[in-house]
Amino acid sequence: MAADKAQEFFIQGVTLDGKTFRPSDWAERLCGVMSCFRPANTRDAHLYYSDYVRPIMVGNLKCVVVSSTLEQLEPAAYKFLLSFAAENELQVVQACVLPDPPARA
Repeated sequence: MAADKAQEFFIQGVTLDGKTFRPSDWAERLCGVMSCFRPANTRDAHLYYSDYVRPIMVGNLKCVVVSSTLEQLEPAAYKFLLSFAAENELQVVQACVLPDPPARA
């Protein structure tokens, strides 16, 4: 699992020239494109973000975390996300989400 976590990149909500990307809910909208209802085909289904594309805050910066696993599962979706970042001149960095440290007793 840890190896999968290292295979992620962040699309950051800041352009190459340092401006904050708008609209302010861009990350949620982008991840919404990749979301689905779980459990499927039931009355109790809820909309969930994909395990491979999810919004996250890094400090005060909105980002979208994209797992490289998506490239093997849905190459078109992976290319779409990279194209979105490129077309909007968003910064993209290789990174991984680290787990929170254990609470001190």
